[in-house]
Amino acid sequence: MAPYNDLDSLSVNPVEHSLIPLLQLGAKIGFYLLAGITLFGALGVVLTRNLFHSALCLAAALIGIAGVYLYLGAEFLAVVQVLVYVGAILTLLIFGIMLTAKIGDPSIPQLNRITGVAALLCAAFALALFLAVKHSQVLTYSFSRIVPLAALGQGLVTTYILPFEILSLILVGALVGAIVIARREGPGE
Repeated sequence: MAPYNDLDSLSVNPVEHSLIPLLQLGAKIGFYLLAGITLFGALGVVLTRNLFHSALCLAAALIGIAGVYLYLGAEFLAVVQVLVYVGAILTLLIFGIMLTAKIGDPSIPQLNRITGVAALLCAAFALALFLAVKHSQVLTYSFSRIVPLAALGQGLVTTYILPFEILSLILVGALVGAIVIARREGPGE
């Protein structure tokens, strides 16, 4: 008696069945591409000397993370990632960099005396994290209630509209305050 095969019980077109490994390979390539964008963006944040370029690398890393959210099927998180972090927070950060004088001076040394100690601690933390993930068990969760995306969006524009409006006013106030503080007054002003 032949072993039971799930594919034998399905009525699958042989052409569609031959595309499954190709689609799986494409999904793996897509994930590794997104992970690479995120990793190289994060390394660019840490290793570049120019602060503006570092902020642009942060944008690449955040967009890569949004792509990973899309890959995992969390479309709402991907949209929020792009709108909140790339659209709002990073824009505010770039405004702050551009309005602050000499914050990105290339003559300031990038490395200091404790760089080696910090690298050693980072390597030890990465090893501990790797070992913890390797020896952990997969946990399964059962969700008692799944909230549909439409209900979440409806709640954001009805029930929780006041906190979001207050937050937007605080961000606009911070931006105006940064412009006022960074503005240089000339002799005639």
